[in-house]
Amino acid sequence: MQYTDISQILQNGEKFVNTEVKVAGWVRTARDSKTMAFLALNDGTSLKHLQIVVNKAEFDAAALSPRLKNGVSVEVEGVVVPAVVNQGEYEINATSLALLGDCPQDYPLQKKYHSLEFLRTVPHLRVRTNTFNAMLRVRSKISFALHRYFQQNGYVYIHTPIITGSDCEGAGEIFRVTTNTYADAKTAKDEAEYIANDFFRRKAGLTVSGQLEGEVAAMAMGKIYTFGPTFRAENSNTPRHAAEFWQIEPEVAFAKLPDIIKIAEGMIKFVIKAVLDECPDEIDFFEKAFEKGLREKLEKVVSSDFAVVDYTDAIEMLKKADVQFAYPVEWGLDLQTEHERYITEKIFNKPVFVINYPKKIKSFYMKQNDDGKTVAATDLLVPGVGEIIGCSEREADYDKLKSAMVERGMNLDDYTGYMELRKYGTVPHSGFGLGLERIMMYVTGIGNIRDVQLYSRTTGDLMA
Repeated sequence: MQYTDISQILQNGEKFVNTEVKVAGWVRTARDSKTMAFLALNDGTSLKHLQIVVNKAEFDAAALSPRLKNGVSVEVEGVVVPAVVNQGEYEINATSLALLGDCPQDYPLQKKYHSLEFLRTVPHLRVRTNTFNAMLRVRSKISFALHRYFQQNGYVYIHTPIITGSDCEGAGEIFRVTTNTYADAKTAKDEAEYIANDFFRRKAGLTVSGQLEGEVAAMAMGKIYTFGPTFRAENSNTPRHAAEFWQIEPEVAFAKLPDIIKIAEGMIKFVIKAVLDECPDEIDFFEKAFEKGLREKLEKVVSSDFAVVDYTDAIEMLKKADVQFAYPVEWGLDLQTEHERYITEKIFNKPVFVINYPKKIKSFYMKQNDDGKTVAATDLLVPGVGEIIGCSEREADYDKLKSAMVERGMNLDDYTGYMELRKYGTVPHSGFGLGLERIMMYVTGIGNIRDVQLYSRTTGDLMA
């Protein structure tokens, strides 16, 4: 007999009533009485558990005992019946109960509340909790919804390289990739010799963004997107930053800033609606466990227009606010999380695009506005999180791009191909990056980026 997914029984129990099935999973809780035992079984296909009812008179007591423990894995055969206690639900009256894997008493996940901080110490086991079961299921749905949005709108999915010779942000926060050893470093007479003996014979690192390569593809394909892991060697110990995270990055030829803003808003609404439609149990769980009013918040995002405010106007609003911010509010300074959240939560009470940032605080590739002070860039800010999308029209003028790179002391030789895109048939084009973990935090209410990844990757944290 083949295994039946527990989710199928929970969702379509009436089709299985009085039918014998075989299921397998992990026992989340076990209740034992003199004559009966009840197991809450989960196989990972559903957030909810399936109750297994065991009539102890039909089993050998000595053989049954090891099967009635939290954490063990079991195989169950039995008949599906309507639940006795919970009307409208279904359970299995067990006829066979086989132990697949025992679980000793030192199992860390006992039947009690476990803090997220504690669960980070057992990342190989925390996936068995309701929180991480629900999180990973939502993460899967969001990832697939992102692909659907772009595929349905005619974009080409591009795989950009993980190992790169250029730093997209020009900030140097890059993980270096090398085959050289410590001994090689000691024997090399200088840096040039050390690099010449390396695998690529030049400096290489893990990508901080697929944007530059994505622009290459967009200059031929028109509309593309890339979706994959990116890496930032930021020595940040905050709830919002991770050294390894996933980004979806579209690049669109012939699109200016208003065009890409419209695309970003459409994408966010599409993804959130998909989660609301496809993950109702998970949203209910997160609303109870992490953020009261979560469903209402997400529904409001889907049904309302996002706000757009100029950076200069946003600064003035913050200056007038009757709040003592920890960080200064001045034109020319970047917005901090406290500023972003005030704008979204107190002023607009919805997602906000802040546009036209000072060019000195933004990246070299952003289109310079006619005022000479700002760039055609925007950040999408959302309540509870702050920035989740960084977006801009790209600089299409060769001389202006070169000037911006020289001002930042960048090595132009690392960007020859990228710059030549502006020489050979340049066009207006725009794009953005959405951190998957950031939108995960927003739609789940989970407040720390470490808890929306299978394994967190932050400073000093490489647990496996």
